[in-house]
Amino acid sequence: MEISVFPMVLSILVIVVLRSAWRALRLVWLKPKKLEKCMREQGFGGNSYRILFGDLKESSPMINEARSKPMNFTHDIAPRVIPFLHQSLKNYGKNFFIWIGTTPTVNIMNLEQVKNVLSKHYIFRKPEANPLATLLATGLASYDAEKWAKHRKIINPAFHLEKLKNLLPGVLHQSCNDMISKWGSLVITKESGAVELDIWPYLKNLSSDIISRAAFGSSYEEGIMIFELQRELAELAIKSLQSIYIPGWRFLPTKMNKRMKEIDKQIQASLKGIINKRDQEATKAGDAINDHDLLGILMESNLKEIQEHANNKHIGMNLQDVIEECKLFYLVGQETTSVLLVWTMILLSRYPNWQVRAREEVSQVFGEEKPDFDGLNHLKVVTMILYEVLRLYPPVFALNRVVHEDTKLGRLSLPAGVQVSLPTIFIHHDRDVWGDDAEEFKPERFSDGVLKATKGQVSFFPFGSGPRICIGQNFAMIEAKMALSMILQRFCFELSPSYTHAPSTHIAILEPQYGAQIILRSVE
Repeated sequence: MEISVFPMVLSILVIVVLRSAWRALRLVWLKPKKLEKCMREQGFGGNSYRILFGDLKESSPMINEARSKPMNFTHDIAPRVIPFLHQSLKNYGKNFFIWIGTTPTVNIMNLEQVKNVLSKHYIFRKPEANPLATLLATGLASYDAEKWAKHRKIINPAFHLEKLKNLLPGVLHQSCNDMISKWGSLVITKESGAVELDIWPYLKNLSSDIISRAAFGSSYEEGIMIFELQRELAELAIKSLQSIYIPGWRFLPTKMNKRMKEIDKQIQASLKGIINKRDQEATKAGDAINDHDLLGILMESNLKEIQEHANNKHIGMNLQDVIEECKLFYLVGQETTSVLLVWTMILLSRYPNWQVRAREEVSQVFGEEKPDFDGLNHLKVVTMILYEVLRLYPPVFALNRVVHEDTKLGRLSLPAGVQVSLPTIFIHHDRDVWGDDAEEFKPERFSDGVLKATKGQVSFFPFGSGPRICIGQNFAMIEAKMALSMILQRFCFELSPSYTHAPSTHIAILEPQYGAQIILRSVE
């Protein structure tokens, strides 16, 4: 007797469709509404969930409106930099949440809770990156759990102070001197003895130059080429990220997608070439890998880790891992220090008394001699200024984490899947924490160090805090002190009348939207 299979196939298809529909319903409606109810029951305010888009339709126009016009020169920059979050803070107070797609993101400003989030990195993990962002770099900053611990252990030696002491002074002096010589040549050509220029492109190039020399040493010029390609890739990725993310769109053969893949292939091939060349040179010489730059130190540390655990296949980093860390060197190293320097020069132009104090200190410590590592550690006024700039203009406006498992955070009960945001910019400007003068530029608040200024609380974290504190913070601070010292030795500077105050985010980094027009004069 012949049995028709059609009803059976139809039944299976119906079951599959119904199960898929149920999963989709849970993902885009039932789960978000359940999480929203949980947040509201704990006293958090925010918009009601809107399917798929979340708060995008409301936040995007506010961002575009804010970016369309400059602001008065104040340090109350949140309304322009993060207008939707600022409006939420005004509407709901410190306890609010926003929607990023289907995920509620909870604003955390209680300092004890901030400390717990940053210390319990195994529970509060890095959010899954957009696939376009991972094309730029993954590396240590985006890893969690065992992979993060393994990479951190291997990379740590490259950023030990003793290694930086041997590596950085020569690299920094050479790069800074090249930029300062260009500025000096421009000043000399002017009869007035002063030149107006936008220092922002120069400082970006300076940071790229420094990280290229520090990371790749003798392959410095190839490193510059790689970083130029990565900069182009970043610009293309930003354009894509500014539109609504459509799964699978990046695989379509559009002109932009093809160019991004082409650049990525070039970067990968160039980095593989540099790394393989180092391996070959070490093998030929029968010696250890040259550790006179960050790449060499990283490769040497990785080799030792592998040799010490030869029986474990999962120990150490493979070639692709090393490539991703190299890409991350540039993204983090270049962006963070260049924005710190540009905002420091803008604020020292605005507050000339602090510029004078900083120059006097640099003169007292170094005279006209080349700044050295030990002397940089004695620059108290310069350090106070840099900390205050980082407080008012933190490179990254917030740190986001995803709750990995149901957990308690003080009185809060946070279900797995909720995202928490530690709003650096809000906490750094919080009058309840810093006093009524929180929006004022007052470097003296750091005269006795960070611990005294923060009263031991986690209220100042421009480089993060806890186990995941930025591994390159010492590198960034030494670079900024060296560059600023050498600039102060040669030039005095003031804001040009053409300067427009317009802080805004670019690849999540706080930059001057219209540049930084400064009038430079040689120090007499």
